[in-house]
Amino acid sequence: MTDKRRHRLLTVARAWHLTPGMIRVTFAGKALEGFPEDREGANCKLLLPEPGETHNAFAERLNNGPPPVRRTYTVRHFRPELLELDIDFVDHGDTGPASAWARAAKPGDFLGFAGPGPVKVAAFGADFYLLAADMSAIPVVAATLEAMPRDARGLALFDVPSDRDIQQIAAPDGVELRWLIQRDAHHSAQAAAIRAMDWPAGRVQTCIAGEHGTIRDLKDYLIGTRQLPKGDAYISGYWKIGLVEDDHQALKRSEAA
Repeated sequence: MTDKRRHRLLTVARAWHLTPGMIRVTFAGKALEGFPEDREGANCKLLLPEPGETHNAFAERLNNGPPPVRRTYTVRHFRPELLELDIDFVDHGDTGPASAWARAAKPGDFLGFAGPGPVKVAAFGADFYLLAADMSAIPVVAATLEAMPRDARGLALFDVPSDRDIQQIAAPDGVELRWLIQRDAHHSAQAAAIRAMDWPAGRVQTCIAGEHGTIRDLKDYLIGTRQLPKGDAYISGYWKIGLVEDDHQALKRSEAA
């Protein structure tokens, strides 16, 4: 359970479409004082107000319940000198509560925040890095690429619905960024691309996240067939076709048991 003492009530400074399929919301203000640095790529929980809920009513509910709807997101950037935090949201239209909130977000709007957790790749010691993301996981993979040593070598695969969703990422020169145009988010080209690649020599580390079925396939291949040590493999399902987040998290817990 999230520790209520860690809840912050964040205020929107600006929001815009980074690409047609991705909304960036920047939060700013004193509520970000003491926010830990170097957590780009870490998970956090966003606690969403109800439509029309006032700031005071939501602040009371954060402390005393009933609990707001929560969704898991990724710290994209934190600028401590400005007390600014960026969170990127996939634009699913108004079908999901977080996407609907982000689409309507404007300066002065607010939500609750818990976290962040630890970064997904805390130490870089590989000869080759293999990264892959669909739209939901671009923030964690982009943050990992930006944190890597500048002499790193590797391959990063991104499933995006159109070439207009390609982002600028400050990756090391030795890491190839390969954007795979995949108009149907329910299908991924990543698994086939990874299975077809010439396996690199030396130590390999991964940062791979996306749809549950694709991730399960890649986990079987990378940890099972390629015998990648689990300590070198961040491979995580961020969502599953047909399930809301709470049900997907329950499925992940049952599979890990």
